[in-house]
Amino acid sequence: MESVFEVIAEPSRRAILSLLVSSQQSVGEIERQLRMTQPTVSKHLRVLREAGFVESTVDAQRRLYRLNPEPLQELDAWLAPFRRFWSAHVDALERHLDRMDLDRMDHEQYGSSTPTKKKTKEKTTRPKPRT
Repeated sequence: MESVFEVIAEPSRRAILSLLVSSQQSVGEIERQLRMTQPTVSKHLRVLREAGFVESTVDAQRRLYRLNPEPLQELDAWLAPFRRFWSAHVDALERHLDRMDLDRMDHEQYGSSTPTKKKTKEKTTRPKPRT
């Protein structure tokens, strides 16, 4: 049996899972929405079903597939430390950008924060010409 990561590594399987997040779907509905052939959809659904990602029920002549979120919990647990890592870094970036905005607004409102010396025009004296 493939690991959670091997199962979701395949882009078509991720696309199928994305469809099933919002509602249960039949093979035909998945085919139409993803523009895949019936054998391809069936192959990926079999892998997803065997890995526990999807469950199916029979509704008259068709089989409906729905998402089973339990296997995704393994992935969620694995991602948790990365979320904390990125959250801390994104928070630090946000604080830095907020400080930059405040500095920019102060500069626009009050001018430069460092005083500049005013240049005064000095009178120059020339020597008198000799006669």
